[in-house]
Amino acid sequence: MIEIISEFVIKEEARGRFELAYGPGGAWGQVFARSPGFRGVTLLRDTQDRRRYLMIEVWDTEAQRERALAERRAEYASLSAALAEWSEARAELGVFTILAQATVRPTRGGR
Repeated sequence: MIEIISEFVIKEEARGRFELAYGPGGAWGQVFARSPGFRGVTLLRDTQDRRRYLMIEVWDTEAQRERALAERRAEYASLSAALAEWSEARAELGVFTILAQATVRPTRGGR
């Protein structure tokens, strides 16, 4: 399994549209929902800079992602054009693989 992490800085006036399109249940996830190997997308917003986001796409393989992008070229191009209008900066940070599952431990006594 791979995760593609991208960073975006979104214009203040476009934040709502961006979150709708790229957040849970948004257009980005819907474009690839039926693609073999697509596991989902997570959108994170920076707690210090409300215009900065990370998007994490999860796929079984990079080849499946590339095939899906090619097969859905028109839909991808449309979303990409909207994103270009909404963003001040964007960068694909890389393709990562999960080494191990994380464990979240409960706090003791509210500490």
